[in-house]
Amino acid sequence: MNWFTVLREHLSDPEYLHVLINPLPVYGLAIATLGLVPALFLRNQRVTIAALVLIFVTALSAWPTYHYGEAGYDRVKALSDPAGEQWLDEHMARGEKLIWAFYVLAGVSAIGIAVIAKLPAYSRIVAVTTLVLAGGTLGIGGYIAYAGGHVRHREFRFEPPPASHAEEHHHGEEQKTESLPAGQAEHAGHETMPQQGASEALKSEEEKKQLEASRLQLEASRMQLEASRKQLEADGGASPSASPGATESPTPEQPHEYHPPR
Repeated sequence: MNWFTVLREHLSDPEYLHVLINPLPVYGLAIATLGLVPALFLRNQRVTIAALVLIFVTALSAWPTYHYGEAGYDRVKALSDPAGEQWLDEHMARGEKLIWAFYVLAGVSAIGIAVIAKLPAYSRIVAVTTLVLAGGTLGIGGYIAYAGGHVRHREFRFEPPPASHAEEHHHGEEQKTESLPAGQAEHAGHETMPQQGASEALKSEEEKKQLEASRLQLEASRMQLEASRKQLEADGGASPSASPGATESPTPEQPHEYHPPR
């Protein structure tokens, strides 16, 4: 197996890709944010645009990071210990709740690039706004990554694991219902209620049928036992009359005494 085959197999694993690119929304965004600081002092349009491009790319990289992390969730959880499973659930819960901050930052930086290109006079306002938003988003990224680092690294666990969020991560019908809008989710909930009632009614009907079948089977067994008892009584009454002397033991003849002549 050569190096390219190994690399191709690794790149086909979502959990490997998640580990590979998850530094971008944290370390990459930190470097891009630091690059925006000298742009404020230099007041150089090109430097500001370059820093905003870096912020846009690193903030947008949160989407594939989240996508591959969700795709590899089940496999990583199967390989983790109980404490790691709790940290993994916490990591996923934080990502689901706060991923929107990276999308907002990417949108603001993209708009800022267009504004500076058309109106250079607003470059300072755009840079300050983006810098503040990038700093907050960077803190959010560190908060999410903190829980992720405890999943497989036991040496980082200096505190007890958080409460489990496993009930929030169902990759089935419940997840689809939660992703629906409020009206559709409520409608879907009302649709499931008649189905549950119908299934319960069907189960009770089947139980009634099973009880009725058991009763009929017991009745047939009772009738069969009654017929067997009558047959045994008839056989027992016919046996003594057929051979009345069969049970009597024959009496042996008394031997004649021998009297010799006198």
